[in-house]
Amino acid sequence: MTTNTYTLYGSEMSPYSHKVRSYMRYKRIAHRWVPSGPGSTDPDYKKHARVPIVPTLVSPDGVGQQDSTPILETLDQQFPEPGIHPPGALLGFVSTLLEEFGDEWGNKLMFSQRWYRELDMAASCSRAAILMLKTTVKADLDARAALVRGRMSGRGHFVGSSDATAPLIERYYVELLDLLQPHFRTRKYLFGARPSFADFALYAQLYHAASDPTGGAGMRARGPAVLDWCLRMVEPREDGPFEDWPSLAPTMTPLLAYVGRYFLPWSQANADALTRGADAFSVQLAGEAYTQPPQKYHAKSLAALKQKYQAIIDNAALSALMLETGCAKILTSEHK
Repeated sequence: MTTNTYTLYGSEMSPYSHKVRSYMRYKRIAHRWVPSGPGSTDPDYKKHARVPIVPTLVSPDGVGQQDSTPILETLDQQFPEPGIHPPGALLGFVSTLLEEFGDEWGNKLMFSQRWYRELDMAASCSRAAILMLKTTVKADLDARAALVRGRMSGRGHFVGSSDATAPLIERYYVELLDLLQPHFRTRKYLFGARPSFADFALYAQLYHAASDPTGGAGMRARGPAVLDWCLRMVEPREDGPFEDWPSLAPTMTPLLAYVGRYFLPWSQANADALTRGADAFSVQLAGEAYTQPPQKYHAKSLAALKQKYQAIIDNAALSALMLETGCAKILTSEHK
């Protein structure tokens, strides 16, 4: 017996799971949410998960897929309406750029704060234990929380978080909130009255930051309109059209300058380090040295982003914007 229902294996502590679930809710794609993750003994999950991660999406005909961005791209071919891509080369590429920014840089901001401070780590371990176990027995919850702590302690290196970089990452987070707050004060979503490709990626990371003690306190203090957007994206809806660039430019141009100041230089330095086979790299971000081990996956997505830009680089308005915001230097560069 076949149905038209997808199965989404995910976790309430996985921003990428929330990204896919938010998208499916917006598109009204029939699906069932199955809590899962590394260590799951669910035979169906293990059957479809090539690697033990979430989200894992299984189609009605039994085809499994992982990695949130390809999942959204695949689904969008089958469920094109309501559309999530702003019209035109300029807005379309900016949305694509901010989607990549959300997935990679947003995750760095969230993950570092979640697992660096004792307060945040304790809260996250406790929450993970409660989600994993169907019990209220404190001893069992404490034991599971200790296991989570043992697994996550010291894993900040996956996003470049360390004693040296964590304070920098927290400052990057606050600066981002200060840029997003005026943007969302006058609109519901990044590009207007309906969510875009970029909204799903960036929201998922910041929603999780908002759920943690340090990230949540910062957002409530500095970005209440950002928090409203995060909560809106849990069940997003189409409330009107995308805006045009002139109406978006006053508050989105500074956001793109932030991308050109931090995210893209870091991305290029990471890719160059992988090319050299380096164990670590250092890059100047806004005049300060930032050092971390390279991240393998992101080099591939940066290369794909550059290819997309090269395909439309002759668009004069887009080229001017990328040059103005400092993004063009990286988008047109080669690996060293």
